[in-house]
Amino acid sequence: MAVHKILGGKVRLYQREGSPRWQCAARFNGKNHRASTKEDSLSLAKEYAEDWYLTLCGKARIGELKNEKTFRHAAKQFELEFEVITGGTRSPVYVDGHKRRLKNYLVPFFGDMGLSEVTGGKVQEYRVHRQTNSVTRFGHAEAKQYKPPAPSTIHQEIVCLRQVLKTAVRHGWLTHLPDLSMPYKASKKIRHRAWFSKDEYEKLYKATRRRAAEWKGKRYEWETAQLHDFVLFMANTGLRPDEAYKLQYRDIAIVEDYDTDETILEIEVRGKRGIGFCKSMPGAVRPFERLIDRNSPEPSDLVFPQSFLNILNRVLDEEGLKFDRDENRRTAYSLRHSYICFRLMEGADIYQVAKNCRTSVEMIEKHYAAHIKTSINAAAVNVRRVKKRKPVEDQNVK
Repeated sequence: MAVHKILGGKVRLYQREGSPRWQCAARFNGKNHRASTKEDSLSLAKEYAEDWYLTLCGKARIGELKNEKTFRHAAKQFELEFEVITGGTRSPVYVDGHKRRLKNYLVPFFGDMGLSEVTGGKVQEYRVHRQTNSVTRFGHAEAKQYKPPAPSTIHQEIVCLRQVLKTAVRHGWLTHLPDLSMPYKASKKIRHRAWFSKDEYEKLYKATRRRAAEWKGKRYEWETAQLHDFVLFMANTGLRPDEAYKLQYRDIAIVEDYDTDETILEIEVRGKRGIGFCKSMPGAVRPFERLIDRNSPEPSDLVFPQSFLNILNRVLDEEGLKFDRDENRRTAYSLRHSYICFRLMEGADIYQVAKNCRTSVEMIEKHYAAHIKTSINAAAVNVRRVKKRKPVEDQNVK
C-alpha cells in the first residue's frame, strides 16, 4: 500500500487495496481521524488533505472536534435497531413517527453534539426552541411559522430522544442518561374525552336512521344504512374504530349469554393490543343481523369494508354534535367513549369494563370515571355526625 506524508508527517495519504481513491489520516488528542479525498490524482488529493487538516485544527482550537460519538451517530444506530427488533410488534406508523421526529427536529438540534453534551440543560433549551422558533417540517425547503406544538407532541419527541440515548448507553458510548424530566412542572389538568350523553346519542342515531330512510331506494341507500348500523354497533360494543374496520364476520358470534339470559355478540377483536375478546350489549345484535341480511357475506368478508369518516362528520355537523361544551371534537372514537361512560353510569364493575374494552382501570379512572356524577356515592359523602345531647341532670343544674 502506497503511503505519502505531508505537512511534516502530520497527515498521511494512502490508497486501500482495490480502490483508486486516496485516503487521508491525521491524529488529534490521541484519536485517529480519517477521510476520503475522493480524488484519484495524488496532487489533488494532497490539496484536499491540507484543507481538511487545517479545518480539523480550527475545530480542535474552538472545541468542536469531538472525541466521542455524536448524537447523529447514535440516532442512526437507533433507527437501525428499532425497526428490526420491533418488526411486527410496533405499528409502522409509530416507527415512521420516530423517524420523522429524528429527521425534522432532534437531529437538526442535537446532531453535531457529542453524546456527553446532551445534558438536562440542553434538553430544556430544546423545549424552549421548539416553542419559540418556526421550523422546517417534512422536508420543506422554507421554514414556515407554525403555532407552538402541543405538550403531547413535545412529550413524544422527548420519548424518542430518550430511546436514542438509551441506545448510546447500551453500546457504551454514554455512561448514564441525563435528567430529561420537565422542570417547573405543575399537575396537569385532566380533560375528559369527547363522548355523547344519552340524549345526544339518541339524537345521533335517530339522525342516522332518518338519513337511511330518506335514501332508501336511492343512490346512497347502502352507505347510509351501513352508517346507521355502524353507530349502533360501536356504541354497544365499545370497539375502537380501527378494531371495527378489521372485523370479519367469522370473528362475531350471536350467543345466548348464560349470566344475563340475553342475546349478545361475542367478538374476537384484533387491534392495537393484539387479539382480545369483547361481549356486547344486546343492542348490538339487531344491527349485526341487518348487516348480514344486507351484505350476504362470506365468513372472511369485512363487516365494515369502508370508512364512514366523511358521512359521519356531515351528520355530526348537521345535528350540532361535532363539538362538546368544552370544544372537544367528536369522532367515531367518541362512540367507544360513550359506551364506557354508559356502562359506568349503569353501575358496571370498572375492572370488567376495562377488560371488555381491552384497556386499563387506570385509564378509565383517569379519563372517564372522574367526570361521571354517578361515580360519586352521595350516601358515602353526605355523612353527618350526630350531636350528643347533654344529660338531663346537667340541664337541671342550669
